[in-house]
Amino acid sequence: MKLIDSPESKVVDPGLDETIKKLTPEKIKRVVDHVLTKENAGRLQMYIDTCVHCGLCAEACHTYLSRDKDPNFSPVAKVKNTLWELVKQKGDVSPEFIRQAARIAFTECGACRRCSMYCPFGIDIAYLIMIVRRICSLLGVVPQYLQDTTNSHAATSNQMWVHQDEWIDTLQWQEEEAGFEIPGVRIPLEKEGADVMYSVIAPEPKILAQLLGNMAMIMKVAGIDWTMPATDGWDNSNMAMYSGDFEIMGRVERLHWETAARLKVKKIVMGECGHAFRGAVYDGPKWLGWKFPPIPMVHAIEFYYDLIKSGRIKIKEKYKEPVTIQDPCNTVRGRGLGDKLRYVVNELCEDFTDVSPNQEHNYCCMAGGGTINCGPPWKKSRMISNRVKAEQLAATGAKIVITPCHNCHSGIEDIIGYYNLGMHVKFINEILVETMERPE
Repeated sequence: MKLIDSPESKVVDPGLDETIKKLTPEKIKRVVDHVLTKENAGRLQMYIDTCVHCGLCAEACHTYLSRDKDPNFSPVAKVKNTLWELVKQKGDVSPEFIRQAARIAFTECGACRRCSMYCPFGIDIAYLIMIVRRICSLLGVVPQYLQDTTNSHAATSNQMWVHQDEWIDTLQWQEEEAGFEIPGVRIPLEKEGADVMYSVIAPEPKILAQLLGNMAMIMKVAGIDWTMPATDGWDNSNMAMYSGDFEIMGRVERLHWETAARLKVKKIVMGECGHAFRGAVYDGPKWLGWKFPPIPMVHAIEFYYDLIKSGRIKIKEKYKEPVTIQDPCNTVRGRGLGDKLRYVVNELCEDFTDVSPNQEHNYCCMAGGGTINCGPPWKKSRMISNRVKAEQLAATGAKIVITPCHNCHSGIEDIIGYYNLGMHVKFINEILVETMERPE
């Protein structure tokens, strides 16, 4: 892939540049052989035998479209320039090849799976890219910021190095703040046998604590019997899933589910985050060897839908600003919640204009899949790779983009700023607490 005068050619990332200096041909071949033959053999071989390199996946990829249809950025080229070479050469590749493979796999693909919808054989191209990430992770070649996030999971069981006392203090602070809005609001900690355990990701207590207070008010108005843990196991963001460190991913998921089981809750409500939901319901349990998660989990979209549909939450006055939607890949394309998301938004907002294409055909935010966690060095590359998303959002004429996912929220904010769209991003619960009926 040509990188002359591209933003990618100017990026300095110690996680890629310095780590390849420690690689030997023997280590590369050993890791590649292990991943290809011990972790992925059957499924991988089927995809290798099936793919005819037709390129029909290209038009589905926001990176390819945003880069003026440069064939090097098509999904099939990303696989051809990484995994296909590793298979063909049986791991006999240079450290510089590993650096290039890591750059492609971590920064040019969000593992959103849109391309697989357009593959005539239904090949899971994101899975193939994740194999490359797994190889790079075992070789220690991961963008520094993303690896730092994984290290935080390993050391503190959450993404953002939040200590247990800080976690509890934040919940108590938000309980107090919410009580000024609605008297009697509580955030119950360590309540055994509650109907719901509310699960969040570490950016909430770290930088978006008001979302915790909002949820406490929603739970109070809806009359939900709920709890949150006071111990590690509350964070389910699990960026190790995307760095390729599946061992850490498994630890995070096991602790999360064991915490819910210890509290004997009936179900878990996952907050507004798509990748955390994917890790908890799909990737995590699969790596742990579980057929299904041990406790039912619903995403916040489903939870809000049920509260509004059942009348447990009533809307007093609809939100006035013109709004549109960003569909999170892992809950709409992955879970099929597009219709429920639109029901909720239509119930809350009086001026909604949908994006086109939408629902499972919507473009990825290019922040999920660990791409935004690759950090500031790769931001410009990420922005160039999602010009089509900026054009799509601008065409709606909306002032507010609603998205029930933290990665989407951050990614869309970046796009709005880079392309000067004059919009703002909100979570559903920010609008719900503003529009719902409250007790006298």
